[in-house]
Amino acid sequence: MRLCLEDLKKKELWEKAGIRLPQFDIEAMKKATEKGCRWVHFGAGNIFRGFPAARMQDLLESGLADTGIVVGEGFDHQIIDDIYVPYDNLCLMATLKSDETVDLRVVASIAKAYKTSTQLKDEWNALKDIFRNPALQMVSFTITEKGYATEPGYVQADIVRGPENCTTIICMVTALAFERYKAGKLPFAFVSMDNCSHNGEKLQKGVMQVASAWLEKGFVDEGFVKYLSDPSKVAFPWSMIDKITPRPHDDVKKLLAQKGFESTDLVITDKKTFIAPFVNAEECEYLVIEDTFPNGRPALEKTGIYMTDRETVNKVERMKVCTCLNPLHTAMSVMGCMLGYTKISDEMKDEDIVRYIKTIGYVEGMPVVTDPGILSPKKFIDDVTEKRLVNPFMPDTPQRIATDTSQKLAIRFGETVKMYMEDPKLDVNNLKCIPLVFASWMRYILGVDDNGNVFELSPDPLLESSQAYLKGLKLGDKGPFDAALKPLMENTIIFGLNLWESPIKDKVVSYFTDMMAGPGAVRATLHKCVNS
Repeated sequence: MRLCLEDLKKKELWEKAGIRLPQFDIEAMKKATEKGCRWVHFGAGNIFRGFPAARMQDLLESGLADTGIVVGEGFDHQIIDDIYVPYDNLCLMATLKSDETVDLRVVASIAKAYKTSTQLKDEWNALKDIFRNPALQMVSFTITEKGYATEPGYVQADIVRGPENCTTIICMVTALAFERYKAGKLPFAFVSMDNCSHNGEKLQKGVMQVASAWLEKGFVDEGFVKYLSDPSKVAFPWSMIDKITPRPHDDVKKLLAQKGFESTDLVITDKKTFIAPFVNAEECEYLVIEDTFPNGRPALEKTGIYMTDRETVNKVERMKVCTCLNPLHTAMSVMGCMLGYTKISDEMKDEDIVRYIKTIGYVEGMPVVTDPGILSPKKFIDDVTEKRLVNPFMPDTPQRIATDTSQKLAIRFGETVKMYMEDPKLDVNNLKCIPLVFASWMRYILGVDDNGNVFELSPDPLLESSQAYLKGLKLGDKGPFDAALKPLMENTIIFGLNLWESPIKDKVVSYFTDMMAGPGAVRATLHKCVNS
C-alpha cells in the first residue's frame, strides 16, 4: 500500500492492515473547495496534519461539511515538495495510545497545498483568488510564535518591499488580507492556533503593524487599516491548543512497514523540519477557540473543539499553565534530569515522582485552580497522569522540558504560592512539594546528578547568572547556604515573588540543604517529601 489516491481503491488491503480510509468523496470535496474555499491554513507541519486537518475530516465524514482545507507553507517549501505533492496531499495519522495500541487513519481533508511566496506567481495568484472569494470564513495558523514577530530587524526590510514582493509570512498574510479588502471589504477570521499565550493578540499586533507601516509608505490606503480594525469585518479570535505531535518515530515507521504500508520515508528538510507521510501523535488533544467569526465557520464544536468566549479561553490557558499540566511537566523534568531519566514515560514508573507531581496538581494546585467551566481541571490532570505522561510511544524527555526553566517557575509555581499567601482560607505552610520544586531547580543548576556525576544542563537564558550565585558549592557541603541562596531567592523575575522573604523560605532552604548532603540525597529528599 502506497499513500496515494490510486492505492486507496485497494480497500481490502487497508482494511486488513487495520487502517481506516476516508469515508467521503475526495474528488467532490476538492471540486467544492476549488469553487468556494472556506478554510485556509498556514503552517503545513505535523500539528496541523495531526489535529485541525483530522477534525476537518470528521466534519466531511459526518456530512457537516463539503469543502476541505487549503494549506499554505511560507517557511519551509520542502514540506510541500517532499510530503504533500508526492502523496496527493494525503496523510496517515497514527494515534499512539497509552495502552500501547495504535489507531491508524488516512486523512484526506486537504484539498490543495501551496508553497506560499510572492515570487511563485501561479501559487501566489491562486491564494489571492481564494482570499477574494466571499466564501472564505477562516484563515488559521500553526507557524510558531516566531512567525508573528515584527521586530525591526526581522521584517523591516520586508515591509519596504510592499504587498507584492514581501517574503515573511506575517507580511504575506497581510498582503492577502489586502486582496480581500479590495474585493469588497469581505469579512473573515484570522485564527492563531499556535501554542502561545494570547496568540490572537500576537497575530493581530503583527498584521496591524505591517498594515500601518504600509500605509505610511503609501502601499495601502487608510481604509485597509480601518477594515482590519473592524471586528465585524476581520476578527482575531484567541485560542488554546494542546496536543503533542512529535517528530516521526522509527518505531511507528517499522510498525507501518510490517502492515504493508510502503510510504514511510522520513524527511529532514534543509530547514531542519522532521516530517514524513505519516504523523504520530498522542491521543489527548484540546483546542479551545474564541467564537468570533464574522463570516461564519465550520461546525468545529461537533468535533470536540470547544467554541467559547475570550475570557474562557484565558481561563483554560491559565488552568493548564498554572496548575494542570505545565507545573507537573517542569517539576518532573528538573527532578528527572538529576535522577538520570531520559524519557518522561519512564519517570512515570517511579512511585516517588508520580506522588510528587500528583501532589502538586491534585493537592497543592487544585485549591487555587482557575476553573474554566467547560473543562474539568481534575479530569485534565487525570488525562495528563493516566494517558499522556505514561504513554511509552511518546519520546519526550525531561532534558527537553527542562529547557528555559528559569522562565517558567514564576508563572507555574510562583502564582500558586502568591494565591495561597493572599487567601486567608489557605495556609501556605501546607505546601510541601512546590517548595521542593524551587529547591530542586537550584540544586539542578549545579550540573551534578544524584550520583555525583556532572551532566549537561538544558539551555536557559538565566543559567549562567543563576549559577554564579552558587559558585563554589559542591556536593557534600553541609552549609549553611544562606549567603549563596539569599541573592538568588530574592530574584522576583525567576520565582515570581521574593522567596527569601516568603513564608516558605525555610522549607526551600532546608530542602536544598538536604539535597546537598551527598550522592543519593536528591532521591532521599524527594522520597521523604512525598511520604511525609
